[in-house]
Amino acid sequence: MLNKSTVENVLNAALSRGGDFAEIFVEDKLVGNIKLIGGNIENNMTGREYGVGIRILDNFNAIYAYTNDSSEENLIKVAKNAAAALNGKATERVLNFLKGNSTDYNPIKKNLFQVEKKDKIELLKRAYRAGKEYDPIISQVSATYLEEEQDIFIANTDGLWANDKRVRTRFTVASVANRNGEMQEGYYAPGASMGFEFYDDVNVEEVAREASRIAKEMIYADYAPSGTMPVIIDNEFGGVLFHEACGHALEAAFVSKGTSAFAGKMGQMVASPLVTAIDDGTIPNAWGTTNIDDEGTPTKRNILIENGILKSYLVDKLNGRRMNTQSTASSRRQSYKFAPTSRMNNTYIDAGKMTRDDIISNTEKALYAKKLGGGSVNPATGDFNFAVMEGYLVENGKIVKPLRGATLIGNGIEVLNLIDAVGNNLSHGQGMCGSSSGSIPANVGQPTLRVSKLTVGGRKGDE
Repeated sequence: MLNKSTVENVLNAALSRGGDFAEIFVEDKLVGNIKLIGGNIENNMTGREYGVGIRILDNFNAIYAYTNDSSEENLIKVAKNAAAALNGKATERVLNFLKGNSTDYNPIKKNLFQVEKKDKIELLKRAYRAGKEYDPIISQVSATYLEEEQDIFIANTDGLWANDKRVRTRFTVASVANRNGEMQEGYYAPGASMGFEFYDDVNVEEVAREASRIAKEMIYADYAPSGTMPVIIDNEFGGVLFHEACGHALEAAFVSKGTSAFAGKMGQMVASPLVTAIDDGTIPNAWGTTNIDDEGTPTKRNILIENGILKSYLVDKLNGRRMNTQSTASSRRQSYKFAPTSRMNNTYIDAGKMTRDDIISNTEKALYAKKLGGGSVNPATGDFNFAVMEGYLVENGKIVKPLRGATLIGNGIEVLNLIDAVGNNLSHGQGMCGSSSGSIPANVGQPTLRVSKLTVGGRKGDE
């Protein structure tokens, strides 16, 4: 993307007023989005995003600037303007770049942007028909096809010279059930770091029927009770609770500043002995997998919590300096417009030994949260609340009826310690994670698990 001479000149310009490290991040990204609502195409967009980010580190401080003009003259100007924030002397270096080696975890078979749009639109129409015909109570179905191809280049004054290609696609369906003036929505959105071959394995009709099934179930559901009770959280999208309530608090961006509930707890028991939590950027073709992170470090599998004991944080270069520890290849950013920081890739609670049916049959009374929706968390305290998209009442070891309107309220570390059953059916869901370095694709996952005691907010009152 840039030649060696330009890179050297820009990096030296970045260090013209001091600083001990400089980095260039170049991005060239194609994005496609087709949306169908009510059987009609409402959006059909293809765009390109191109630009360069320049970062300077001076001990524990960082300066970041970006531009979409990649001429050498402009890049040197941007680098010098960024460096003007420092008052030191130039630290010009002779740079010896070494091309980094990394494993290709995301092999691509069918280029997304070489597939004709009519074939992509046909996927949307098939999904619409399947979702709408699922049941007469389904009043509306919308479907979206997303595709992205991102080429990145990273070079820095440590001699790094690295490239990566990220290809992703996602298919989302939202169905609305309407009954007596009330509406309930079901949503399902699988995705992967794959080419168009993703749709050889993912049946878009099944995706649509699942979204409609959730909407139908919840429109007939009773309102959830409120109070403190056991909660069984199912696999796949249940993992969003750990991601939000605990995962962010394990990011060095919070830990290094002491604003994390996990700060200072390395080596301590922070969860039930049944809990092992992992962030793995190397799962083949997974939604959050990359070959290198956004600082050019080859991605890896990081065990965060092992049998309840805190083993690792998610660390990037800058916060690693602040914590006097090495990067865990956990630096990510949405685009060249954002400085990178510590983020998750594919984060999950590992499988246990019980079956889902065993967990349910050994529970006298509980809320069964089959799918979680949106929520919020305070990383400093771990306090969270999450909406339950699809819920059920469990009594005497059996699922007896659907429930809607439930909210889970609690504290991340407390919940980790109250997990008393972990299933063997690990599964991953896909989502977009927002933080200071923008919105990034991230997998969430877990097996079915049970929390012995959790506060449930509902409209029906205590039971």
